[in-house]
Amino acid sequence: MAVLVTVALGANYILWRWFFSLNWDAWWIAVALVLAETYSLIDVALFGLTMWRARERELPTAPAADLTVDVFITTYNEPVEMVRRTALAARGIRYPHSTFILDDGNRPEMREAADQLGVGYITRGADWQNRPLHAKAGNLNNALMSTAGEFLLILDADQVPLPQILDHTLGYFADPKIALVQTPQVFENVGAADPLGSQAPLFYGPIQQGKDGWNAAFFCGSNALLRREALMQLGITRYVLEMERAVTRALTGAARVLARAGRADDAQDPFVQAALHEVGAAISDTRAAIAAGETIGPATYTLQNRITAVSRDLVAVDLHLLTLDLAVIAELQLETDAASAIPAHSLELLAARDLSPLGALESVQVLLRSIDVDRADEAQPLMPLATISVTEDMATSMRLHGLGFSTVYHHETLAIGLAPEDLGTMLTQRLRWAQGTMQVMMRENPLVQRGLTLPQRLMYFSTMWSYLSGYAALVYFAAPAVFLCFGILPVNTTALEFFLRFLPFMIANQLLFILSSHGISTWRGQQYSLALFPVWIKATTTAVANVVFHRPLGFAVTPKTRQEGAAPWHLIRPQIIVAIVLVVATIIGVTRLALGVGEPIGTFVNLAWVVFDLVILSVLVPAARYQGFTPKETSR
Repeated sequence: MAVLVTVALGANYILWRWFFSLNWDAWWIAVALVLAETYSLIDVALFGLTMWRARERELPTAPAADLTVDVFITTYNEPVEMVRRTALAARGIRYPHSTFILDDGNRPEMREAADQLGVGYITRGADWQNRPLHAKAGNLNNALMSTAGEFLLILDADQVPLPQILDHTLGYFADPKIALVQTPQVFENVGAADPLGSQAPLFYGPIQQGKDGWNAAFFCGSNALLRREALMQLGITRYVLEMERAVTRALTGAARVLARAGRADDAQDPFVQAALHEVGAAISDTRAAIAAGETIGPATYTLQNRITAVSRDLVAVDLHLLTLDLAVIAELQLETDAASAIPAHSLELLAARDLSPLGALESVQVLLRSIDVDRADEAQPLMPLATISVTEDMATSMRLHGLGFSTVYHHETLAIGLAPEDLGTMLTQRLRWAQGTMQVMMRENPLVQRGLTLPQRLMYFSTMWSYLSGYAALVYFAAPAVFLCFGILPVNTTALEFFLRFLPFMIANQLLFILSSHGISTWRGQQYSLALFPVWIKATTTAVANVVFHRPLGFAVTPKTRQEGAAPWHLIRPQIIVAIVLVVATIIGVTRLALGVGEPIGTFVNLAWVVFDLVILSVLVPAARYQGFTPKETSR
């Protein structure tokens, strides 16, 4: 009921805003504001859909006793003692299993620690040298090829598992369609104030439970159990799909090369035309064979043989032409001194000869040779975990859903991790999450992915959509400042008419959040969703530059220990500038109100709006001053 009422009131408000209240005299701020409000309504509607059938699961039945499990602890440059602590806890998990440290840093001290603990140690081999590493996804894909457990428990270096983690999750896999079980990420070094907003009780709770109700709970990179068979099926499927795309591109390119060659002056010879026609027919036959279901290897092999036969015949003709050329050269050399240059008329004679079409066929063969079934540019042909973004998790689970597998969100704390302890680390972490999500959105937009149900498409899209909030936040900060400073109101209506439409929507919206959160405080999350607007904007622009213009994005590993230094105010310079503008606008607005300039109700409303914006931004003050976790905070 709350969802329906909220969406109905929101639609009523937004339609009124678009068609009856825009101040076209100030269209530049009026349209920007209504676009931001429309974005927010869509965001609320997607949240309402997520909450529509939130699922609270019971503890699954006990797992069978003979399942094989590999526990993967991923690390790159984290302190050895931190990884040792996680590995020791992983070794102590009650259900029988094998534990492996996946060390992307290839550190001797880490190998020694693994030997001392009696756990496995896996690092990259020579096959990965001078090839893309794909960050954490590559680390996991490498380990997949070196182990054999039916199920994989993936843990970050700081995520210490509890002994019962497998006992409470393996039972879900009795259903052969279950590919993933995700559990919450909870942090022990976060006090009650949570100044950096590290705990995410709304996401690791109602939101994931809501997605779970639509079979769309997704992989979050750690504290998750995956079925190896599903991952390997995904790797093979993606391999075949990518090979099919490569063949299609190569055959299309080959047809274009032949078309250009056929229009050239030197291709008008009947013999050459026949050769080009034969190759064109071979390409058409190959396309038809692949469309009919023939495997790529035999189809392209047959095509290569047909082109080679045509090339062999053309070589014979070409040799005959070369023989004639040599005869002309020999005759000319009899007419001139050996040390002198060939006369100009002789060069013209050589240049006038018809050229062989072998160049065109060689181009075709180069295109076909680009179909590298061994994927020599990669360390291994199969990459089960997605490598299309700087975060491997969301894309992998979305692909698993596309294959028809199911996922589970198990709402029980089964591992305890470490959150960032300084603002810079937190911003690096959030930027990477947002960049990875936006990369997936642009490369494999869930709205057009085959195999997903409509709710699944919308559940993935809602997470991606949320990272566009930076642009809306910028408008929400600018609109009241523009009015207070210049008296420009983006809404052309009376105060009564505005409040009659706006307030019911806002009240219903807040009621929806209260009902959905089951008493969980969402205020800190709301603050950061707006206050980190520069991070979300940067994530979007850099992801577009990476996907569209192929600019490197890089992968920044989140430090697991506090980074020392002075309060990092420079990291939030854009927010400080916005806060200063809002304070100045407040002073101007109060002055205008005292002088009786402008419309008083509108001034009061925008002053309240500015105060709200400043409260939102104020969350960054304790974040910048945060000196790290102290255990005494746990008593609060």
